[in-house]
Amino acid sequence: MNSFVFALTAVSPIIILVAIGYFIKRIHLISEDFAKLANKLVFRLFLPAMLFLNIYNIESFSGIRYGYVIYAIAIIFALFLLSLICSVFVTKKTDRRGVMTQVAFRSNYALVGIPLAVSLFGESGGAAASLLSAISIPIFNILAVISLSVFGDGEKKPSVKKIIIGIIKNPLIQSIALGLVCLAVRAIFVKSSISFRLSDIGVLFTVLKYLSNVATPMALIMLGAQFEFSAISRLKNEIIFGTVMRVLIAPVLGVGIAYVFFRNYFNGAEFATFIALFATPVAVSSVPMTQEIGGDTVLAGQYVVWTTILSAFSIFLATFLLSAAGIF
Repeated sequence: MNSFVFALTAVSPIIILVAIGYFIKRIHLISEDFAKLANKLVFRLFLPAMLFLNIYNIESFSGIRYGYVIYAIAIIFALFLLSLICSVFVTKKTDRRGVMTQVAFRSNYALVGIPLAVSLFGESGGAAASLLSAISIPIFNILAVISLSVFGDGEKKPSVKKIIIGIIKNPLIQSIALGLVCLAVRAIFVKSSISFRLSDIGVLFTVLKYLSNVATPMALIMLGAQFEFSAISRLKNEIIFGTVMRVLIAPVLGVGIAYVFFRNYFNGAEFATFIALFATPVAVSSVPMTQEIGGDTVLAGQYVVWTTILSAFSIFLATFLLSAAGIF
């Protein structure tokens, strides 16, 4: 029951912020054009700041067990390929297929997942989850660019060159790459007994924190402003498919396979990380990325709302079963 309460506590602010956005749009406090421009700002400024800090704040990669990292990456790619193939059969609308692919593998790991891992297994759970974020979040974003770009030009054959350029020019990927470079430099400084750290530049870090703090609430409020209840009927099949992939198939594959075949290898902290990675809702950043790269933004917004609501139950069920099995 504690895990269910935590799940509700974690996802409730997301729903409330979406509802605020929907309400202020209904009373004409903001326009749809404003929401689109704000999403662009979130994608190009606020989210990059947040991702950079998430990566840079990782303490150390020491003690990481590469077996569970490889397993997590393998499941992410399996979900990517499975949803990529299935999306072709579920809808004829090419601008929806990339969005349907994205929802299957891309979780709200930074916002909901890492705090969830801490709640499930304390500091060791949070440490394992934070270490994995340096690898999983870049993969999420690269695969998202690929999935959205593959179906971005309608029926035209996707250009490999265009996809690679899209990955390189993506502000989220650039900020993650910069964070990893800064991490590497910090590690060199530590070995060389150099005391200077990027965080010593107080003004810079204060600005980054301000920008980072804006990212999630702004993205959620703008999502609410663009949310359409009328779209549910015309997107019913796509919504059902993507939501089932995110809240049912992803946790069954990611957590279920780990327990059935590797329960004697993975520890409790790593299982907490798998729940955080595979049972949490789709990333909020999937909406501004969809708008920026190309795709059905309305469908992407529907996925954030429905997977957030239903993920409370998938998180609870996964936690309950693993607790009953003696993992936690």
